[in-house]
Amino acid sequence: MKKKNVAIIGATGLIGNQLLSLLLKDTHFADISVITRRPLMFDDERVKNIVIDFSDDLSFKNALSACDVVFCSVGTTQKQVNGDKVAYRKIDVDIPEKAAQYCEENGGTTFLLVSSVGADSKSGNFYLALKGEVEDYVVKRNIPSISIFRPSLLLGNRKEFRIGEIISTLFMKPLAFLVPSIYKPIEAAKVAKSMYQAAISNRPGVHIYHYAEMNTAF
Repeated sequence: MKKKNVAIIGATGLIGNQLLSLLLKDTHFADISVITRRPLMFDDERVKNIVIDFSDDLSFKNALSACDVVFCSVGTTQKQVNGDKVAYRKIDVDIPEKAAQYCEENGGTTFLLVSSVGADSKSGNFYLALKGEVEDYVVKRNIPSISIFRPSLLLGNRKEFRIGEIISTLFMKPLAFLVPSIYKPIEAAKVAKSMYQAAISNRPGVHIYHYAEMNTAF
């Protein structure tokens, strides 16, 4: 059986970086396209770094043209965009929606998206409403296998300093046993492993993963 080519959007993030590490050790897939805004260096000959302007639709679609499996773990913060909600939307909504669209149009078989616990397009919370809007769009795509991952607070070593998440982690980790399972903090590595395993299993249809599903090996 021919091995599938994969693409990662958001490989420099907490989950994406863990996912890339798994794929570099992988034997199930063929070439790995890492789609970024800035150039990165990789030693593995299977990795192809494709640098694009994500607002350039043709470049974005072409970057995914040879990819059977698309992992999308892109996301930003209010701090990174200086509170600009338009800029926030361009990253958290436009990029994943276009990724799903082009995966479908290019004949991709598998799309895997990092969303958030509580995602709901009707939510009064800006962040959760955006995540829900993206989910609503993705599940309507004609892609054979769609997996959506809804983690709560992510645990792991970030490259950037986020005081809010540090404080939340200090309080939530010791009290995790009191928190409903879907809201429990989870290691980014476990989310990445769950995405990787879901891509391998390639179950048809739409599947939603919360804490319990992501925290349990397939």
